[in-house]
Amino acid sequence: MGCCLFAVMLAGAPRLAFVLWWIFQPFRMQATFPNFIWPLLGVLILPWTTIMYVIVFPGGINGFDWIWLGLALAIDIGTYVGNGRARQMQTSS
Repeated sequence: MGCCLFAVMLAGAPRLAFVLWWIFQPFRMQATFPNFIWPLLGVLILPWTTIMYVIVFPGGINGFDWIWLGLALAIDIGTYVGNGRARQMQTSS
């Protein structure tokens, strides 16, 4: 049940899901990032990429992990582009 709830929260609110993950598994965040500034900046600017980085980092980033990071980055960029286009269409009509 907890895993399903986290997945639903991740889909709807990645920043909130990341903060809760950080609260409940601080050791994973400490193992991934040397200080709190990088994850804080990451979750504010590129939340999907930061989440994926935390997922793939523990074994080291190799081969297929770069594909996952690229997909997460594409989702982040798509979110910004989609929001910008929606604002542009809303102001033009």
